Amino acid sequence: MKVNEIFYSLQGEGYHAGKVAVFVRLSGCNLQCPFCDTQHESGIEMTDEDIVSEVAKYPARYVVVTGGEPSLQLTNGFVDALHSIGKKVAVETNGSHPLPQNIDWITLSPKDAYVGVAAKPILEYVNEIKWVFDGEHDPLIYPHIKCTHGYFLQPCDTGDPIRNAAITQAAIDYIKKDPRWTLSLQIHKILNIK
Repeated sequence: MKVNEIFYSLQGEGYHAGKVAVFVRLSGCNLQCPFCDTQHESGIEMTDEDIVSEVAKYPARYVVVTGGEPSLQLTNGFVDALHSIGKKVAVETNGSHPLPQNIDWITLSPKDAYVGVAAKPILEYVNEIKWVFDGEHDPLIYPHIKCTHGYFLQPCDTGDPIRNAAITQAAIDYIKKDPRWTLSLQIHKILNIK
């Protein structure tokens, strides 16, 4: 797999915010979202064994595979290899491609409202839906997707503090109107940690 980086930190978003985790950021994505803040194109080729060996250096049981778009590279065998060293495997995906069936936690961050029908989620089961909220596109509820642990509205970080404050307020106002959603702040950015 082409790996952008492996690092140890706290989950900054969604249901597991604040939980310690090993992050495996894979390179490449099938979408070009206008607000993407991840430099994920560069990376080095690593074998499953090399990645698992690196992950095993950290005490966290929770591993988050992210990107880019991890579904472009993720395999059942790799997930099994992480399970074999006692890890729980989470994935953060745009949902436009199938995932291995042995993943422990799926965070769907749909992007079809921003980049079109090619990004429409095809997954039928996820643990949480995290919508990047820009204040202009209302979040979608996908009736065909079973979501077990909730809907999270995450204000988009534009890099402009004034615009970010307006988006955050719009997200709060939206949640007050539709309480199915829970506010998800990017605590890793607030705390200035990786």
